[in-house]
Amino acid sequence: MKSPICILSFLLATSLQAADPTMVFIPRGEFLRGRSHALPDDGLQWYPEVMKDDRPVKKIHVAPFYMDRTEVTNAGYARFIAATKHRPPYHWPNGQPPPDKLHHPVANVSWDDAAAYAKWAGKRLPTEAEWERACRGLREGATYSWGESKPTPKLARFGTVTGPQDSARCPANDFGLHDIAGNVWEWTQDWYDRDYYAVSPNTNPQGPPTGRYRVLRGGSWADVPKYLTCAYRSWARPAERSPNIGFRCVKSVNTK
Repeated sequence: MKSPICILSFLLATSLQAADPTMVFIPRGEFLRGRSHALPDDGLQWYPEVMKDDRPVKKIHVAPFYMDRTEVTNAGYARFIAATKHRPPYHWPNGQPPPDKLHHPVANVSWDDAAAYAKWAGKRLPTEAEWERACRGLREGATYSWGESKPTPKLARFGTVTGPQDSARCPANDFGLHDIAGNVWEWTQDWYDRDYYAVSPNTNPQGPPTGRYRVLRGGSWADVPKYLTCAYRSWARPAERSPNIGFRCVKSVNTK
């Protein structure tokens, strides 16, 4: 449900323009982080502990920031490669993105690759809290970034064996973000800890100080609908490079 406060925040946000037109402004605000919808296993005695990592639901405050409208594309990542001589994704022929897939989200990039790109671009990776705030848009407590309706191919790229598609082919959410669900998983800044929600600060949480895995969000072209929700948390080793993992960047707002 879109609350009056959320709508006011959105109207204020649309009056601000990012210096980079490829980014959108995400206003400061509070939101309920975590899974408020039920899962079929909720009532089982042996309910898997790992599936409790998106609870408890808690009100979180985040500062304003800018976020990329789309996941970083092959074309954008190729410019980074050309400028820095960073290693390209291993599936690119001769180190170059396939010409017919320039507008696909880049994949087969590790967390370190994504962080290096973000630094080169003058940005950074989003915290997990920032990512969920941006994904939810104005839809407090909703299951998906677009609301409660079940995912369809028109709403998100998922459930296929043919890989990602061009960015921004699916509708944007309330903040103007495309493919925040589906297409490719997105690296976040945070280390993963399944119990972190219970102990995290309520304001601008940055994730645990250390860990073994980094948090992934948003689901991908290869996944079923339950992974596309606003609250679902996944993780991977920072060195992992997978055909269904990519990223998008954020930039802090100077509030002075």
